[in-house]
Amino acid sequence: MAKTHTCGNTLTVSLEKPMPQFKSLLTFPTFFPQKQSFVEKYGKKYGTTASKTLYNGPYTFKGWNGTNNKFKLVKNKYYWDAKNVKTPEIDLQVVQKPEVAVQMYKTGKLDSALVNTPQLSQANKTNKGYRITPQATTVFLAYNQSGNVKALNNKKIRQALNMVTNRSELNSQVLSGTSTPATSFTPKGLSTVNGTDFATYAKQDYTYNKSEAQKLFKEGLSELGEKSITLEIEADTDRVANAKDVVNYLQGQWSKNLPGLKVTEKFVPFKQRLQDGTDANFQVMLTQWGADYAEPTTFLDLASTGNANNYNHNSNADYDALWNKAKGADATNDTKRAADEKGLEKIIHQEAILNPLYYQAQPELVNPNITGFYHHAVGVPLDFKLAARK
Repeated sequence: MAKTHTCGNTLTVSLEKPMPQFKSLLTFPTFFPQKQSFVEKYGKKYGTTASKTLYNGPYTFKGWNGTNNKFKLVKNKYYWDAKNVKTPEIDLQVVQKPEVAVQMYKTGKLDSALVNTPQLSQANKTNKGYRITPQATTVFLAYNQSGNVKALNNKKIRQALNMVTNRSELNSQVLSGTSTPATSFTPKGLSTVNGTDFATYAKQDYTYNKSEAQKLFKEGLSELGEKSITLEIEADTDRVANAKDVVNYLQGQWSKNLPGLKVTEKFVPFKQRLQDGTDANFQVMLTQWGADYAEPTTFLDLASTGNANNYNHNSNADYDALWNKAKGADATNDTKRAADEKGLEKIIHQEAILNPLYYQAQPELVNPNITGFYHHAVGVPLDFKLAARK
């Protein structure tokens, strides 16, 4: 918790405990300032149309009624750095089908379009405007260790599933090479340790090893007193890009390479997947986490006991002790905190608490004549402040 007070144009925040990532956390939209009287005036209608939204960024909405697919960003003359906002107006258009957006881009009707399927990415990667933007997001499998799924409370079963997951092949064959095979839960590009990317510093051995996986799986079955098991992978097609293709690949690979394992699939709406995760009403879940701030604890918190977003429902005393040390005694010592966080990555790997698959990235097409248009991995994703046409 924190205490705040204002004096003129200065907001002072007093933290109850050390939090070195606090400044980065403030870039998360949840912490953006709101004018209380304006928000209370519109109540539930606040933020539902252009006129019922208050702005303190470089642009305001114009012509957005809450449901229309075409509207504008107009330069905000009250923005503190308005003199450096390059473009007076930007047209925005919502296009539901990615292949339609790509075609509009190619005919000059759009300056930017997402290329968010492997097929479109493969077909357009030689285009001069093609680029891949890292998102500081890890796509992973949560293993339900609440006790509801007997097999997944067996460490050897979980380790076998991790070892038989061929992340490089998944990336190349299913994702067309647009993402990066995971070697840690924390994605690359989030933060550094003495100039080294944390994901490199904390790298674990997530190598594909079929023979060792088969050995562990057989031992796990023996410990369970079973000759075979069935596991269901749940996913949604609303939020995790290419979820169906990823699950299909995992189903085929796991079933083929682990004798005694049958894998089934279940696809549900995003809201149901979230509820199932909270309720531990699943077995294996394909999910993802994007950084709230630029520090590894935004990911590592998810494996701590009692975290609301811990869909693994695991509880590990060693992990919790190290987690408390990282956010407590070592919080303000960057070197010690990083070592603690590396230790947390090690426990995640050794205990197979979860299965990090890949670091997600966003392929897109951007007109080469457009400069200063950015996708940020943390904070506000789209940044038009310095966007301009050559």
